[in-house]
Amino acid sequence: MEKIVPFLWFDDQAEEAANFYVSVFSKRPGARTSRVRNITHYGEAGPRPAGMVMTVDFELEGHGITALNGGPEFSFTEALSLAVNCESQKEVDYLWTALSEGGEEGPCGWLKDRYGLSWQIMPVRLTELLNDPDEAAAQRVMSAMLQMTKIDIAELERAYAAGA
Repeated sequence: MEKIVPFLWFDDQAEEAANFYVSVFSKRPGARTSRVRNITHYGEAGPRPAGMVMTVDFELEGHGITALNGGPEFSFTEALSLAVNCESQKEVDYLWTALSEGGEEGPCGWLKDRYGLSWQIMPVRLTELLNDPDEAAAQRVMSAMLQMTKIDIAELERAYAAGA
């Protein structure tokens, strides 16, 4: 059992959302383990109707997450996001399309999915270029990234090489 697990509060879509996330990550290029591990239900003690799904314990890429049907009192904000480090443009494109469907695209690789949860779809190459010892090249990459919604690795590489 993981020591620290993200716990996501939904109104009544916890099972639907968990199944959606597992489906998306199971189909991504280079997929690792993504699955629903356990579902619990409310009992007679409440506070939601008896038999309603209370929590869904699921796994994305081997990382445990719990979704709760807690009620309408709270909703997601950009103050919390799940970042996904992507190895290729194909992976970025796939996750961007799948997770933003029914949601909304944001700047710099951020999006909100159909449930309002924020994601950062980040190519590993972006981090490498931003940490390059050539500070001028890293700043060109940062400037290019700030103009993007979905991150385009080829465009980042062009920005990096522009000063060469």
